Amino acid sequence: MGTFGRLGRLLGVAGPLIERVFTAHGLTTGDFDVLASLRRSGEPWTLTPSVLARGLMLSPAAMTNRLDRLEAAGLVDRALDPDNRRSMRVSLTAQGRAVVDAAVTDHVANEERLLDALSADERRTLDDLLRTLLAAVEAERDAGSGERPETVGGPG
Repeated sequence: MGTFGRLGRLLGVAGPLIERVFTAHGLTTGDFDVLASLRRSGEPWTLTPSVLARGLMLSPAAMTNRLDRLEAAGLVDRALDPDNRRSMRVSLTAQGRAVVDAAVTDHVANEERLLDALSADERRTLDDLLRTLLAAVEAERDAGSGERPETVGGPG
């Protein structure tokens, strides 16, 4: 119980410290996730809403809400896919690229600061242990749900 208690407390304490960085850039954590996914996709920084939703494990409605907010802020554009007019494409704007690049820089610096209490070896060990535990817990979840395991990139 102590291990999961500490993991929960860590999330409760670190979460707001991480969110504070995104807020300084006018973003929510969800906004950052969408912008970072587009940025990681490489030039031309364009994905379909369904690819974004799948990668972030969101419902189509939740993705639409995030895209509406980001488009209103001028951070993304949505346009019909010229190759399939039944599909949309979401692209980072120049402003969106600038915002996500600045947020990533500050986010990485913040995470480094939060991990300063651990040596480089301790960080590697912690990362390896958490990766192993996460894989086992996800396998347990997936075995009970009948879903097949899926690996999603990002902060996992």
